Amino acid sequence: MNLSARGRKQAVTLAGYLRGKTIDAIYASPMKRVQQTLAPLLKNGAPAQTIMPALREVDFGDWTGLGWEAVSERFGFSVYEWLDQIELKGAPNGETGKVFRDRVEPCLLEIIRRHRGQNVAVFCHGGVIRMILSILLHMPLPKTNQFEIEYTSITQVALYPHVAEVELLNFTPWRDLT
Repeated sequence: MNLSARGRKQAVTLAGYLRGKTIDAIYASPMKRVQQTLAPLLKNGAPAQTIMPALREVDFGDWTGLGWEAVSERFGFSVYEWLDQIELKGAPNGETGKVFRDRVEPCLLEIIRRHRGQNVAVFCHGGVIRMILSILLHMPLPKTNQFEIEYTSITQVALYPHVAEVELLNFTPWRDLT
């Protein structure tokens, strides 16, 4: 699926915001919408991206293409319980929380190992952002449902020897677009 017209505007605004920031490396999901979101930034002289297939969104299986209301109606749980479902047993014919974590965590640890003390941008998906926060903050994946993660938002985490500190969560530089 392509970005909408609004998504393309958000991507341009995001690129403008990030242009003024130091970015030592960029990692990205190979999925189309992530690549389209990243494109305006790459046109402005940002570091080349490293595509990491492990950064793709969680496999939603039979939920794919359905809105949360339809998922709730067909599969019998509240929209607010989707992360519990992923964690416990996964979407039917999709990834479980364990499989998802086993895919994302080695990728995250490799990025951290390669770039200690540097500023790294990771362009990915809401579910992946939630999993990264779950790993870095040592919290169960379902607890990240307490955080809003919007399209084209920025979540910034500073890593220190004994703690990960969330500096920005769901920052949306495009918020005032009409």
